[in-house]
Amino acid sequence: MVTTQAAPPAYSSNTTAKTATTTDTTAADATKKTNISSDFETFLRMLTVQMQNQDPLNPVDSSDYAVQLATFSSVEQQVLTNDLLRGINDKVGGGNLGQLANWVGMEALVRAPVAYDGRPVNLRPEYADTADAAALVVRDASDALVARSTIPLGEKSIVWDGKDDTGAAYPNGVYKFSIESYQNGKVIDTATAQVYSAIQEARVSGNAILLRLSDGTEVDAELVTGLRSPD
Repeated sequence: MVTTQAAPPAYSSNTTAKTATTTDTTAADATKKTNISSDFETFLRMLTVQMQNQDPLNPVDSSDYAVQLATFSSVEQQVLTNDLLRGINDKVGGGNLGQLANWVGMEALVRAPVAYDGRPVNLRPEYADTADAAALVVRDASDALVARSTIPLGEKSIVWDGKDDTGAAYPNGVYKFSIESYQNGKVIDTATAQVYSAIQEARVSGNAILLRLSDGTEVDAELVTGLRSPD
């Protein structure tokens, strides 16, 4: 069964901040790559001039050139490594991995399955602009249909109580929620509903922060649109 909420629970959105951060980071990365390329071209020009102006009676040994090339390559790799580490630090709040620990135990608003444990599930539905009706579709972990319920079009927050029409509770487990939008009785759009799911782990993977949710799903932290303390 589905009920609606008069007012959705408060949550924080970080879309604007992420857009600005992404833009700044992209511009900075492009500048760094240009600088490295420019430095390498300068190094090659200097090496060429050195070769052209060497004493023909006492030429520079080829092994010296190899050492210079190896030294520049080593410095270049160190610069790129530092840039990568700096990017990871930016993603985790200035390098403070301890901040990620504050996310563990919180509930994240994401488009992901939910590990149902008998408590009501809060959902944030999204509808097609031209829809004249909507329904909540619930499926289990094997993608089998569990329930389909009509919901008021335009509701910003709804609650699935985990019970069927007779009042019997569905078994605990992983469930998927989607919103079907209808027009003139036909489905015109199906969108995964945003749900609050408990964060069990946060870790850095490459240049991204991954969150492991209570159902075992891993999502990029940038896909989280809100955080709240568990009830």
